[in-house]
Amino acid sequence: MKLQIKLALYNALTKLAIILFTGLLILLSLENITYKHMKGRLEDKKNELINHLSSKEISQILSQRQSFTDYNILKEEYIYLKPIATPIKKQGAESFITQRRTIGQSTGSYLILTSTFNFNGQNYLLEIGDTLDTVMQLKHTIKEFTLLMLVVALSLTLVIDLIFTKYLLAPFYKIIDRKLVKVNDPMNFDYDKITTTTRDFEMLDESISALMKKISDLFILEKQFIANVSHELLTPISIISSRLENVLVHDKLSEEGENKIYASLKTLNRLKAIINSLLLISKVENNQFNKDDEVMIAELVNDVCLELEDRMEDKKIHFVNLIKDNFVLPGNKSLMQTLLFNIINNAIKYNSEEGSITVIDRSVRDKYILEFSDTGIGMNQQQIETAFNRFEKFGTDEKESYGLGLAIVKSITAFHGIMVEILSENDLGTTIRLEFDKTA
Repeated sequence: MKLQIKLALYNALTKLAIILFTGLLILLSLENITYKHMKGRLEDKKNELINHLSSKEISQILSQRQSFTDYNILKEEYIYLKPIATPIKKQGAESFITQRRTIGQSTGSYLILTSTFNFNGQNYLLEIGDTLDTVMQLKHTIKEFTLLMLVVALSLTLVIDLIFTKYLLAPFYKIIDRKLVKVNDPMNFDYDKITTTTRDFEMLDESISALMKKISDLFILEKQFIANVSHELLTPISIISSRLENVLVHDKLSEEGENKIYASLKTLNRLKAIINSLLLISKVENNQFNKDDEVMIAELVNDVCLELEDRMEDKKIHFVNLIKDNFVLPGNKSLMQTLLFNIINNAIKYNSEEGSITVIDRSVRDKYILEFSDTGIGMNQQQIETAFNRFEKFGTDEKESYGLGLAIVKSITAFHGIMVEILSENDLGTTIRLEFDKTA
């Protein structure tokens, strides 16, 4: 899950918790406040009624020792006054109860204030009730409103957080994309700073650039070292080879001596081939080749096939060329020939006797795909992962195998911007897939 989504969800959940807590607090407080307000109103009405007991109308009712009931047209409030014979324990004692009462022809829940008092020597029971149905409706309305506001607030919060975090993290994703994901070669690293107002992202950008600068410097030193050592080694190897060849001219040289010299020359030639391969890789990685040629892939595959025809005949390998597209690549023809040579040569080297090599091509949108498939020994997953490493050799009896063929392939494909992939299973053969970008 992306950091942007995590931050948005965290903010949304945090605000949801705050809104829920606030909503519950409002609902609970509302109920307490409402009941407290109603009780205060009932007490005010009781005091007002008691203060008006001497009025003509109420005094007349009380003098007749009759019950008195009064309510409004909606039956939301009522007053009930009744004379009682029971002695009053405490003058002015009152209590609040919640009961269902029938007033007129309507039944509902009421908050009732019950009080007793003495007037002109007569004890009276006073009840003042206020309906709770309105309170219940109000609570229900507030609950619905609170729920609606919760959903709206949560939705707005999530959208706003997503937009804000996307804006906030945009420089971070640019740094990841430009300075990590798209970096295939430290020599082509983009040192331009990403525009941001966040100091943390500036530090990240600067740290990655500084680290890449160190890697690039070490990379250059390594390439220079390999190139220098290779050049220095070629000269003494050539001198030793010339001297050994001159020794072979002498008539007095024994057969045993000749064999030893031939073996030494073979070793020197092997060492020379390794050094030349390392030099080639170094030059390719140092961009010492131009890409001014128009390379016709189909024609180049045919040329390499003719060049390796003798080796295929020795192992009785059947070569099937199914290339249909005349794809032309702007690049270096010599390097591309070396690339195809190494791929087909490997397909021969690791193939079985009387096996086959098939070359097919196809176009997928803006990509041109070329595949070389053999019926050889194949590779397991671990071997596939290390196949492009230098001096990596697999199960072969070839004495001329140096383990640099696929390393050269990797360097040349990277130089031309070609994607290379190996598909293989043990004993089921190997397919090397080259993916060319037509828009390049």
